[in-house]
Parts: sequence; structure tokens; C-alpha cells
Amino acid sequence: MNRCEWFRQAGWGIFLHFLASSPGSVQKAEMSVDDWNRQVDSVDVNSLAKQVAAAGARYCFITIGQNSGFYLAPNQTYDQLVGRTPSRCSKRDLTTDLQTALALEGIPLMVYLPSHAPATDRQAVENLACTPSWDASAWQLRPGTYLRNADVDQRLSLFQRNWEAVIREWSLRWSDNVRGWWFDGCYFADRMYSHNDAPNFYSFADAARAGNPSGIVAFNGGVLPQIASITPAEDYTAGESTDYFPLGGDDRGQVNGVQLHLLSYLGDSWCRGNQPRFSPELTAEITRRIIQRNGVISWDVPISADGKVPEAFIDTLKQINRKND
Repeated sequence: MNRCEWFRQAGWGIFLHFLASSPGSVQKAEMSVDDWNRQVDSVDVNSLAKQVAAAGARYCFITIGQNSGFYLAPNQTYDQLVGRTPSRCSKRDLTTDLQTALALEGIPLMVYLPSHAPATDRQAVENLACTPSWDASAWQLRPGTYLRNADVDQRLSLFQRNWEAVIREWSLRWSDNVRGWWFDGCYFADRMYSHNDAPNFYSFADAARAGNPSGIVAFNGGVLPQIASITPAEDYTAGESTDYFPLGGDDRGQVNGVQLHLLSYLGDSWCRGNQPRFSPELTAEITRRIIQRNGVISWDVPISADGKVPEAFIDTLKQINRKND
């Protein structure tokens, strides 16, 4: 079964980092639960879906959450494991509501999630047993430091099982309404996931596909000199790119047997910027070259706390289909 055929045919789409935010800050763990629920509730999914459609995007990614521990959908497994009251998981299931709105425009939805516990939420890190502690500013493991559960090994096996259970609940909730997953932060693949026995990349992917066996999965090992696949368990390359766009792969759009995919930002950085850093013509040309090799590219664009994409980015993305159709 070629799970990625529809993705290859899509060619390109939009990536949205919708995070707990405040003026001047990308995300802020100190915001209140009430503020987070108000932020999630303020999103007009129909207007957002129409913006995505107006841009001509063939699919849309949205972040479930990131390092602050605020997530845009309920998850009882997460709440039971973390033990925080009130929950930082929103009351509204924004993923379901956005998927419903996008479906009216004929646009599939995919989701983003880190591979680790939220780095700036100490309670979540400890109670999920993600126990070699993270230096949130440097994004490095502090070797040999453990916060709890002395039986947890270097693979973070207990954490991996906990995180798979959290992912499985979301996957079962959304079923085939979510077409794929992009997992960030798989920087220690040899230590954590590249093993024959579970937990490993395969059990991780199985959890994401619990509700949709046809769902596509990618694991991000960071910005690499060349687009690469880090495991046969993934369906497409995470392809994180910043200032260069390596084509990689073969003419069939394959990299070690998985679909070639790149992800980069159109603003100043991830989810930031008032104007696109590339002209409409250059954005279309970059996209065209990747599609010509049967690859796929996702463009990250800024999104406001109430779910609006700046029109300058929509206008730039519109040029892609004019050049490729």
C-alpha cells in the first residue's frame, strides 16, 4: 500500500504553528489555562479554511502543541499521566473543528507533535517519565541526570510507552480525519528508537496510525546537510530546511524508499514575519522544482493567536498554482 500517493500528487501545502502565545512571544508556558481556552475558542475555522483554500494549498498541517504543554484538543490519557488540574489541553477540539472546515474546501489535514514531553513544563516532563532532563534553551540532553524512576533506561522506554498512549488516544479520536503526522525532535534516534524491540520507531508509527492505518508519518532528526530518511518506519521525509532547499532523492521523489518532502518557512523564521522572505515568483519556482522531481514541499506561514494568516503570505502562495497548473 502506497500511503503517500495522494501526498505526492498534492505537491505542496501549508504548515501552521498554532501555539500558546502572547504579544511579542511565540509561546508562553506562564499563560493561564483560561487564556489558552479563550485563544483556542477565538479561532474561526471556516475563515481559516477559506484562507488556506484561497492560497491554493493542497493540504494543511497544524501543531497540536509544542514545548509549553498547552494542546489544542482534549486528551484524557495525557491528563491522567501528567496530573495537572485544570488541564492545559483545550476544552475545544480545534483539530476536529478545523478538519471539518477544511473538508468543505477539499483540503486534507495533518498534525505536528514533538517526540518528547513539553520541555518547559517540568510537571509534564517528570510525570511522563521523560527523565534525562532537557535544557530548554540549548535543546541538549544533560548526560547522566535523572529526575525520577531509576528504572528508566537511556531509551526512555517508560516515557515512550506513555507518549505512544497519548498519541494513540488522539489518533483514535480523529481516525481518518487526520491524514498524517510530523514528529519533531527525534534527535537521538540511535539511542531511543532504532531498536528491534518496542518501543521503537515502528511502535511509535503504529500509535499514530491507531485511528487511521493509512495515515502517513515522518520523524524529524533535525536540519541535515541533505534530505534523508531516518527510518523505514516513516512514509515521507521530515525534510526540515532553513536557508537552502536540497532536492535530494531520485526522479521518482524517493529517498531510501520513502517520499521526498521538504518543510521550510516563508516568513522570517518558523511562524514569524510580517512579509514573505521570498517573492511570489521565487516561491513558485522553488516549489515547481521540487514537484518536478515528484517531491512535496510544505510552507510554514505565520498565524495569529485567533487563527488568521497575514494576507501577504496568502497572496504569495497563490502564485504557486498559477505557475504549476
